[in-house]
Amino acid sequence: MRNRSTKSTLGSLVMVFQSVVVFFATLVGFGLQVYPDPAVIWGVGLGLSVTLMIFPVFLGKPGSYLMGWILQGVVVSLGLWVPLMYLLGAVFLGMWAWGMIAGGTIDKARAAKNRLDSTEGGNE
Repeated sequence: MRNRSTKSTLGSLVMVFQSVVVFFATLVGFGLQVYPDPAVIWGVGLGLSVTLMIFPVFLGKPGSYLMGWILQGVVVSLGLWVPLMYLLGAVFLGMWAWGMIAGGTIDKARAAKNRLDSTEGGNE
């Protein structure tokens, strides 16, 4: 089993929980008939929800964190149809930002500790 970075793990948690919220926002959008064609509501909502659910597999690969930021912007933009998504999207955007900053800091500290441990272990 490979060791995942803390940054990737925290980002994955945010995205999976966010996918559930987007699914429920899709139900709200459908119920409120925010767009004349229900197929568009379901297509956008379910497509984004499934994307958020699957995306953690790719976190850690080149360009994946940038794509994660873009997906956060897409979720916030759902507020155009379901205004509460501005608030919920902002909350998840904050959680994503915290995960990226805190996770990156933890990963750097862990790497520094591992380097220090490996140099000390060679001197014994």
